[in-house]
Amino acid sequence: MKLPPGQRAVDGFPRFGTHLHHPPPPIPDDPVIAVDGALTEGFTLPVAGLAELPRRAIEADFHCVAGWSATGLRWEGIAFETLYRTRVVPRLRPGAVISHVVFDGLDGYRSITLLEDVLHADVLIADRLDGRPLDGDHGAPVRLVSPAQYGFVNTKHLCRIGFRTSQPRDPDRWSPLAAHRRARVWEEERHRYLPGRIVRPVYRSLIGPIRRLSARGGSSS
Repeated sequence: MKLPPGQRAVDGFPRFGTHLHHPPPPIPDDPVIAVDGALTEGFTLPVAGLAELPRRAIEADFHCVAGWSATGLRWEGIAFETLYRTRVVPRLRPGAVISHVVFDGLDGYRSITLLEDVLHADVLIADRLDGRPLDGDHGAPVRLVSPAQYGFVNTKHLCRIGFRTSQPRDPDRWSPLAAHRRARVWEEERHRYLPGRIVRPVYRSLIGPIRRLSARGGSSS
């Protein structure tokens, strides 16, 4: 099994996120995904309504920027490209050229990616993992799965998708751990300004504390 540069396989699939020491956010009774941006009018997409779109299953590894990889995961859901072509493109403002996509989660996390990076055939809005519905630790009710990008792009508990014609404001611009804007795992795009191999030791030093925080905040499901 070949892994991307600087990655090491681990047993299982550790929990990760922005608020690891807190339990996952509660799932609404009727969850929806709000869709907005350069559209003639924003709309909401009931998560239950995703069943109307063609489903897809993929087997893909998950690569954390800290250097661990969970391998052989089986994800199920709908292709992001299908959602974009069938639900978003018909609603675009005349002349709008989408360059970036913003993904927001119920836990307050946000990721920003280029449209071209999430139109790959293996990018999903996923609701199942290894044959079971997603649990709270791994992004229920639905999450983004973009296997060719580091985990920090793969927003969990997805509740909003925004389509933009330019680079949105970046609150992490001056962070010492500023995430790479594309985060492609095979290019080792971990850090915005530093080569991936330089920051590997720093990120790996965070794995232990993250595991301990995760154990405090994990769900019981």
